[in-house]
Amino acid sequence: MKFSNVKHIAWVVATLLFTIMSVNAQNNVAEEVAWVVGDEPIFKSDIEEQYLNMQYERVELDGNPYCVIPEQMAINKLFLHQAKLDTVEVQDAQIIKEVESRINYYIANLGSKEKVEEYFHQSLPQMREKLADMFRDQYAVQMVQRNLTEKVKSTPGEVRRYFNKLPKDSLPYVPLQVVVQIITVDPIIPQQEIDEVKARLRDYANRVTTGESEFSTLAILYSEDQATSMYGGETGFQSRSVLLPEYATAAFNLSDPKRVSNIVEAEDGFHIIQLIEKRGDRINTRHILLRPKVSDKDLTDALARLDSVRSDIVDGKLTFEQAAFYISQDKSSRNNDGIMLNEESHSNRFEMQELPAEVGKLVDTMQPGDISKPFIMTDSKTRRDQVCIVRLMQRIDGHKADLAEDFQTIKDMCENERKEQIIRDWVKEKQRTTYVYIEEGWRDCEFKYDWLTTDNVK
Repeated sequence: MKFSNVKHIAWVVATLLFTIMSVNAQNNVAEEVAWVVGDEPIFKSDIEEQYLNMQYERVELDGNPYCVIPEQMAINKLFLHQAKLDTVEVQDAQIIKEVESRINYYIANLGSKEKVEEYFHQSLPQMREKLADMFRDQYAVQMVQRNLTEKVKSTPGEVRRYFNKLPKDSLPYVPLQVVVQIITVDPIIPQQEIDEVKARLRDYANRVTTGESEFSTLAILYSEDQATSMYGGETGFQSRSVLLPEYATAAFNLSDPKRVSNIVEAEDGFHIIQLIEKRGDRINTRHILLRPKVSDKDLTDALARLDSVRSDIVDGKLTFEQAAFYISQDKSSRNNDGIMLNEESHSNRFEMQELPAEVGKLVDTMQPGDISKPFIMTDSKTRRDQVCIVRLMQRIDGHKADLAEDFQTIKDMCENERKEQIIRDWVKEKQRTTYVYIEEGWRDCEFKYDWLTTDNVK
């Protein structure tokens, strides 16, 4: 039998199956299949739901949404199939954080949980389930793409040749960027507060051990880790490298799911941990996190201390760099003259919106060399209040990209172009070997890829 006939029969069977499975029990209306990729359908309702989300997020599409969205879904299915072949694993904890962040964003913007459910025509549990699937697929696609392109590197010579070939009128505009130094001081937390937190955790552990309470119930009620508390403190399967070192050591030393760990002190607070399951070098646990609270007096004392340091710098008694090295508790910058590192671009330059909000607000009004007065900032990782001062080292006005001034930007452009070409070539190859069906009424489009003339498309 010819390949195309086999695939056609497979599509007929798959379409009938998915149509039967998707009949609505209340109104007996079947889902409309728009595309089929391999044996995976793309339903009209999925496309419309994605379009609704994009409208809410104000995502601009380059073309007809009923062409752009299903094509992107089709491309994603090619990557997701490869993810299965590669046994790509996505960390559940990261998915949970993304879902809750998105739900909280919707609630903050629409005003209440009820309004969110009304707008999206779904209950919050339904939304959480669909968002989890969406984020899990997104991460899997990204991991496959990263595996395809991870070896792409450009030498200075290749970057120079790439830049010289760029038409002058197509050089990218580099927005305003700044280089910022920072000194952070963590307020001193009284031992009494730490002792009270530990006492609460010991009480929780004892209640679990004696059978008085379930660990998951206590996590829901008391854990301060918002990403996991609503799931009974469950982290999902994690590798040792993903977990905080202290947490990982304690977790992997557990062997009895009925026992609770001793109190674990980590940079984000104090934990107690319960083992759920180990699978080789990955582990699933529950935990309860408590963070000692910083009092107003502690913050005031830290502000006064850092204000004195600022005065010494201004008076020339020491440099900002020296103060950063000896005083700052910011691990990523203290050994780098206090210069903040942009974790996204791996450089010391930030666009204004990339800075922490508290820092950006101050830097926006500063001139190079200015040092801010002490201010309070919440650390994004530990969620603790810190006291900081910042110095604006350099302000680079917006400009057309220049090789000498913006080498890293040009290098990124060069490598991104090569990565995009690798991905385009990969998609075209997968198109050639994957059965694709596009329903009548969904074909009149200008697609990014040539789906309609590929031999295996019907």
